[in-house]
Amino acid sequence: MKHLLKLLDLSGEQITELLNLGDQLKYEQKHGIDHQRLKGQTLGMIFQKSSTRTRVSFEVGIHQLGGTGLFLSANDLQIGRGEPVQDTARVLSRYLDGVMIRTFAQQEVEDLAKFGSIPVINGLTDFCHPCQVLADLMTVREHKGGLAGLKLCYIGDGNNMANSLIVGGLKVGMNVSVATPKAYQPDGTVLSFASAYGDKFSLTDDIHAAAAGADVVFTDVWASMGMEGEAQQRRAAFTGYQVNDELLSVCARDVMVQHCLPAHRGEEITESVFEAHANEIFDEAENRLHAQKAVMVKLMEKPPLF
Repeated sequence: MKHLLKLLDLSGEQITELLNLGDQLKYEQKHGIDHQRLKGQTLGMIFQKSSTRTRVSFEVGIHQLGGTGLFLSANDLQIGRGEPVQDTARVLSRYLDGVMIRTFAQQEVEDLAKFGSIPVINGLTDFCHPCQVLADLMTVREHKGGLAGLKLCYIGDGNNMANSLIVGGLKVGMNVSVATPKAYQPDGTVLSFASAYGDKFSLTDDIHAAAAGADVVFTDVWASMGMEGEAQQRRAAFTGYQVNDELLSVCARDVMVQHCLPAHRGEEITESVFEAHANEIFDEAENRLHAQKAVMVKLMEKPPLF
């Protein structure tokens, strides 16, 4: 494992290994056990999309591991002024020990890894959100005691979250059901991958059919970052695709609810459901820190010289 570009690149065993390491690092932090495993290293953090959780969790995480985080906005880099990605990748590789990038095009992340010589971590693209889903799986496992055999249900837009939840969930042995409007289904590459899992995956436009018996329900905003101009159109298209008490009544009695945040209460999720499951949702937000620390350690930790 040289990079974290998308969960499609990882095996179920590699995902589980990252979750186990995240659990270990979380335990060490909570109990004051030193784990400065990246002492003296620098992580460049490229943000072409703004962020709360990604920015803070990566910057705090690399600091807790003994390293330094260097924030780089699109305005700080020549990549925002037309420099080819391959040139930026080769320059940054001379200065940094790793790069995290939060951007629009998946190809930009892939090119950074192809032309650079340091680990690249995908902090989010329009195609996928692997770091978020590692935190999601970590949280579900904490609350449920395991992952294999659980039913994961996603309601809403077939976006980067849907793509990564499908891949991550199936690879760790979960059953995955997705409900989206027909015009907003997940990426075809992901659906092709999921088709190999037979009846462990289902896609429908019926939210109640998708949620029946679900152990954990996920949702996300109807208009992701960069789609603000489509907000009114999407609000109409997603009417009825809401996680509410009626929907949860068809799920397992101890159903979890997860949201990657920010949440638009009253749209994809009701205020009452959000607040009833707030502890689970903010456990998930906290676990971004621990899961990403695991990714950084796995990719960036160097063997001792002697």
